[in-house]
Order: sequence, then structure tokens, then C-alpha cells
Amino acid sequence: MEIYLYIALFAPLVGSLFAGLFGASPKTVITGIVTSGLLFTSFISSAILLSFVMSGHTVHVEMMTWMAAGDLYIPFGFVVDQVSVTMMMVVSIVSTVVHIYSIGYMDHDKGFNRFFSYLSAFVFSMMVLVMSDNFLGLFIGWEGVGLCSWLLIGFWYHKESATWAANEAFIMNRIADLAMLIGIFMMYWSLGSLQYDVVFANIGNIPVEVVTWIGIFLFIGAMGKSAQFPLHTWLADAMEGPTPVSALIHAATMVTAGVYLVVRANPIYDLIPEVGLFIASLGAFVAMFAATMALVNRDMKRIIAYSTLSQLGYMFVAAGLGAYWVALFHLMAHAFFKALLFLGAGNVMHAMHDELDPFKMGGLKKSMKWTWILMTLASVALAGIYPLAGFFSKDLILEVAFVEQHYILYTVLLLTAGLTAFYSFRLVALIFHGNERHLEHGIHPHEAYNFVLFAMAPLGILAVIAGMAFKTPYYEMVTQLLPAIEYHIHNHTVFWIMTIGTQLFVILAIAYAYKKYAKAVKVDEKVESGFFYQLLYNQYFIPKIYDEVFSKPYLKLSKLAWKEIDLKIVDATVDGIANVIYRTGEKTHTMQDGNLSSMLRWMVIGLVVLLVLAVAFTAGYNVVNLRAM
Repeated sequence: MEIYLYIALFAPLVGSLFAGLFGASPKTVITGIVTSGLLFTSFISSAILLSFVMSGHTVHVEMMTWMAAGDLYIPFGFVVDQVSVTMMMVVSIVSTVVHIYSIGYMDHDKGFNRFFSYLSAFVFSMMVLVMSDNFLGLFIGWEGVGLCSWLLIGFWYHKESATWAANEAFIMNRIADLAMLIGIFMMYWSLGSLQYDVVFANIGNIPVEVVTWIGIFLFIGAMGKSAQFPLHTWLADAMEGPTPVSALIHAATMVTAGVYLVVRANPIYDLIPEVGLFIASLGAFVAMFAATMALVNRDMKRIIAYSTLSQLGYMFVAAGLGAYWVALFHLMAHAFFKALLFLGAGNVMHAMHDELDPFKMGGLKKSMKWTWILMTLASVALAGIYPLAGFFSKDLILEVAFVEQHYILYTVLLLTAGLTAFYSFRLVALIFHGNERHLEHGIHPHEAYNFVLFAMAPLGILAVIAGMAFKTPYYEMVTQLLPAIEYHIHNHTVFWIMTIGTQLFVILAIAYAYKKYAKAVKVDEKVESGFFYQLLYNQYFIPKIYDEVFSKPYLKLSKLAWKEIDLKIVDATVDGIANVIYRTGEKTHTMQDGNLSSMLRWMVIGLVVLLVLAVAFTAGYNVVNLRAM
């Protein structure tokens, strides 16, 4: 089975290197085909490994020694177990679809080859992250994902907004990654190892205060990658990158890494339930917080991005309450319908000449029937309607909060479910129903390429069946490694009231969205100019606060340091030394001018200096001897 591990891991890297050979060349379709084929190969190998793991086995390989100094021993080791293989399947399925989709989406882009090189490197970094058998290897993949996200978000570097968004994502994640690195150092300092099996076997032997700090620092790292408040602002701005990048970031790579870290480190968080409760509370807050911002946004991709942020909150609620397998289950189910939503949004963007405001669309289901069907399916799954995938995973998280008697968290998540249904179908209604408002702008939309729709079809199928098809075998497999806790509301009456009540609440939210936006769309200027609407539309003014409190003072400090320290001290010192040397050379270059009189003059001066030094040395020597006598 080791060969399949290596194929699953390194196939994306081979694809990245292959596409990189043509990076500066004009579009070469073969790069898209080859990289997509290699990603599909990685998926097949992951599926074979999944079958092997489901039979109760794991695959653990140590490829080579990475660091060995004293007691420090860190290998390039990889493990395929119940948790990592779940992530491998999610990453490989979604990334294969995204690669095939990108052949059509990036068809006319001059950076076609470079895009596929970055995209495959992104997938390789994520595979390293999830397959590593130690925390430092995970961190290498973690940083690789961060680098590739910077390259891809800022892919259209000629746009200032894209480079700004890429830098924002990179810098904000570096802040969080510093904390994560401190947690890893503390782990090694306390346990002498970073291998998962060693750390988890001995973590209970160190003081709980140390474990608490390790858990806190690791979670801060997860907050950055998964864009949890207050490190969340980069996620919506990252929509400046190409849409396939958004699909990959939100469904299978970047933002899911933080959830994976908490799930993987579950033996640590089991020892510090107070930190777990904080994680759950923050997750519930972010779920509601992001959903409210999505209610009023007028950018199609940002609305979907806020829904990702909200669903990540759900995952952290489950993980924080100790339901790690439920968090991983929702991560898996969410990946399929969220990738489908983004890819559908990409189809709409192409048809609408890159227009993002859904208020300028309408009636697109006539010309984009298949995109409408696929995005509606994904929205139904996101809203949690039975029997689609989102129902099973989101319903389980609500059950976890209820069973654990965290009724405030349960109420927040329930309200968030209604908001999610409303803004999801607000988007669908504005884009695909009602008047064809795009005709006013001279836009005549068209459906995407057939092969693009064909590539999206597996995600549509998985958005429907993932919850039903994977729930039982998934639970049996993953609980061989994660805590095997089942969450059931034993009072059947309460269970049915909750389930039916949630469904009715969600359906009413959908109906209200359709009633308000599916026909004639009227913009209420009085509402839009109101404080509450502006508060949500401007993201609670948090970006402005960050700009005023952090960015502008830092810029002023940097300019002050440049003018007062760099120019007046550092540069002045360097320039002064250079000037002294230059002037000294100017004064003394006559020594070598070839003039006999000048050279004799310098010889006499040198002789006099030597005689003076000799006399002074002799006199000093005699004085010392006389005192000694």
C-alpha cells in the first residue's frame, strides 16, 4: 500500500512541476489535461487507501530522516489513517473537479499554464498537511498552503485589489502561524517529540497549564487558516482571485486546515475542556456573525464566502464540544456543495462578463438551466433540507449542542440555519428568477461548456447523497481513531419536534427569500441607508477599525522610522563612512602619481614617522625597565 500513498501524495507535485515547465509560455491545453489526470490518479490512489483503511488497517511510512540532532529526531513521515484518508478523499475529489473546470474557466487567460502549476502545488501542500505523521511536517504543509494561497489570490497581479487581498491573507495568516509555531515549540520542549503517536500518548503526563497553552496557541493558528474572528477579514477579500481558487480554498484546502488541526489534536483538547468550550462559543458567534453579513451583501462570491465562514463556525462548535467526528463529517459534506456553489458562481460570472452584483442579473435559468439546477441543489444542501448532505451533518451539530446541554449555542446555531437558508435562496432568486435585468446592461448570457458541467456533476450527486451514503460507514471507520460518541436525543417526541421545527423554520426562510426577491426586485433606499443595514453591509466596520487602529498607525510609524532612523542614522552612517574613505583616497592618491619629487617627499615623511615611532617605543621601553629596577 505504500506505493499508493506516494502516488496520492506526489501526483499533484508532478503535475505542478510539469505545468511549471510551460509557465512563461502561451496557453498549452496539455498542461490542464495532464494536471487534471494526475489529480484523478491521486483520487484513485486515495480511494484504494480508503478501502484499505476501512478494513481496519493504517499505512505509515518514513520516507527519510529530516532533522536529527541530539534528542531531536524528525523524519519525513506520512500516515494514512481514518482521519487523514477522509481528508485525502475530500481534497482529491474536489481538486480533480476544480482542475477540470479550470480548463474551461481559464481558457482565455494568458497565465493558463502558470495557474495550473500554482493550483497543483496548492493541492500538494494540502496533502502534505493532512498526511504528515508529525506536527512539524503538518506545519510545512501549512506554510505551503499559505504560500500557494498568496500566489493564487494575487494571480491577477496587475489588479491592485488582487495583490492587496493576497498580501492581507498572507500577513494575517503569518500572525496566526507565529502562535502555532510557539505551540509546537512548547510541545517539543515538554515532550521531546513532535510525532503524533508520541505526543498523544504522553500529553497527559505534563502539567495541565502547559497543555492549556499548547492548545491555545495551536488554536490561534487554526483561527488564522480558518478565518475565525478576529482574523476573518481576509476570507471575503480573497474573492479577488479566480473563482476555481475560491472553490478550492473554501471546500478542500486552506480554510479546512484549521478544523483538521483541532480534530487531529483531539487528545490535547480532550484534556482542556475549558478551551474546547471557548472554541465552541467562538464558533457559534462566527456562524451567526458571518450569516448576518451575508444577508445584505451584493457581491455573489462574497455571499458564498460568508456562508463558508458561517459553516466553519458550525464545525468548530462540534469540535469544541468534543464531537470531532461530527466536525469532520460536516467538513466533508460541506466541501461538496460549497465547491459546487463556487463553480456555479464562476459559470454565472463568465456568462455575465464578470458581473458580481446579483441585483443586475435575474432570469438566468432560461439560458443557464444546468447551472441553475446545480446551484439550487447546492443551496438546498447548504440550507440543510432533508435528505441532502447538509441536513445530516448540520442536524448532528445541532443535536450535539442540545445533548451537551449548551442551549445558548443550540439557539444561535438554529437561528443561523434560518439566516443561511434566507441568504442562500436570496442569491438563487436574484440570479436565476424574476426579470432579466441583465438585458438592460446589454449582456446576453450563455451556458458553460458541456465538459465543465459534466465535471461539476459529481459534486451535485455528492451534495445529494453524501449524508446518506457515508454516515454509517463513515462513523464506523472514523471512530476507530476519534472518540466514539454517539449523539441521540433519547426523547423521541423532543427529537421529532426539533427536527421538524428546524425544517419548517428553514423552509419558511426560503419561502420568504423567494417572495421578496424572485419577482420584481425593488431596492428600498430607506432601509439601505439605515444604520443596521450599513452596519452589516460594512462588515460591522471591522475592516475600517483595523485600518484606523493598526494599518494607518503602522504606516505612520514606518514612515517615521524611514525618515528619522533609516535616512538620518543608518544611511547617514553608511554614507559618512563611504565619504571619509573616498576623501581620504582623493587626498592620498598623489602617493602613486608617478612624480619623482612627490614620491621622495612621501618617503621622507614616512621615514620621519618611523623614526618618531622608534624613538617613542625605545623611550617607553627604558622607562618601564627603570621602574622595574
